[in-house]
Amino acid sequence: MTSANMSMKYRPSHADATYDAKYGILASSGGGRSSARETIGRVAAGAIAKKILHKFSGVEIVAYVKSVANVTCNEVDLEKLTLDDVETTMVRCPNEVVASQMESVIELARNIGDSVGGVIECIARNVPPGLGAPVFDKLEADLAKAILSIPATKGFEVGSGFAGTKMYGSDHNDIFVPHEGQRYSSLTANGTPLSEAKIRAIDNKSGGVQGGISNGEIIVVRAAFKPTSTIRKPQRTVTREGKATILEGKGRHDPCVVVRAVPIVESMVALVLVDHLLQH
Repeated sequence: MTSANMSMKYRPSHADATYDAKYGILASSGGGRSSARETIGRVAAGAIAKKILHKFSGVEIVAYVKSVANVTCNEVDLEKLTLDDVETTMVRCPNEVVASQMESVIELARNIGDSVGGVIECIARNVPPGLGAPVFDKLEADLAKAILSIPATKGFEVGSGFAGTKMYGSDHNDIFVPHEGQRYSSLTANGTPLSEAKIRAIDNKSGGVQGGISNGEIIVVRAAFKPTSTIRKPQRTVTREGKATILEGKGRHDPCVVVRAVPIVESMVALVLVDHLLQH
């Protein structure tokens, strides 16, 4: 096995092989369309979507790094979380103690020529009840498709997610209570509300979506990102001709893509929500 240049090799777990199989192109320099560089357009559009959502419904969207490898941030007040809280640390985690631990894990991966993955949690506050549809345009289904279209994503959760499967229904159910306060801005420019929103849920294990439709609570979604595929550590792979070889990644490659993906996740959530808002 040899260590020929990267332009003739498939990077393990990268889109190189599948893109080559489908299009006959091996874009080893930057990854081509599989590169996260393509998300610049998503973030630009997401910025506009956020302005529309805030103007017509007061929606606030904030994402943060919830975990890196086995380091997790659990103490976050989703009612009060702000962008400033997120941006206080280099890894976009609002808890400075946990953020420091995340930084150490990422730096260790960098030093040994490896990479780590993580999870981003994104919330959307003040989303009016009634966005979404019961079958083909479920709100959480559209959110899942949008999130999983981001490069390096491997998982999606809404609300309790997979953890909810370990609970009894009596513990998992969101209990409704009467609510007389004004929680939501109007959906339309002429002041016509989509729903009067006279109820609230004590808990929010549903993550703001029930039956494919928003219920007025905070929407909570999580995106899992795999470890970066291109690493400096030598790995076994094959060439385009199918011959066994060794690959050592060259160039600048992040040891953890999660930190950079926070605004991308926010943008995709904003684009989905504004799309559903415009349907009304």
